[in-house]
Amino acid sequence: MAAAGLSVTVTHSNEKHDLQVTPQEGNSEPIVQDLAQVVEEATGVPLPFQKLIFKGKSLKEMEMPLSALGIQNGCRVMLTGKKNSPEEEAELKKLKDLEKSVEKIADQLEELNKVLAGIQQGFLAKDLQAETLCKLDRRVKATIEQFMKILEEIDTLILPENFKDSRMKRKGLV
Repeated sequence: MAAAGLSVTVTHSNEKHDLQVTPQEGNSEPIVQDLAQVVEEATGVPLPFQKLIFKGKSLKEMEMPLSALGIQNGCRVMLTGKKNSPEEEAELKKLKDLEKSVEKIADQLEELNKVLAGIQQGFLAKDLQAETLCKLDRRVKATIEQFMKILEEIDTLILPENFKDSRMKRKGLV
């Protein structure tokens, strides 16, 4: 059993993770520390923010073998804890707000594209086309300006290296 490790189901909020816990070199069987590290990789909840619970008891002793706690193949362990620090949550909220703004502006741009397509297909009288294209040009420039402002706002965010989720979100927005 030591070489194969242990198969455990970890539940975190409404997510289930089927994990394979293997012992570290030098140990004959997996310990709580091994489980915590596998849980961190699977869920993104850092070790200091984790609280692992099995049969109503908190798993605090990191050097305790899982078998001594009664954890066997197929057992369920509950995880409580936040994925990110409160600071990172605040940054993620800013980025989500910016993302909503980008989507709103993209919808406006799509609307402008439909108007332009209508003009190209001849749905507008020739005498009105010049005036409409002028207005359309101004609206496109205003939309571009809004995109640039959001891009500058994203660019001003300073995110520490350990804010991985925020950094990925920012990269996706740019």
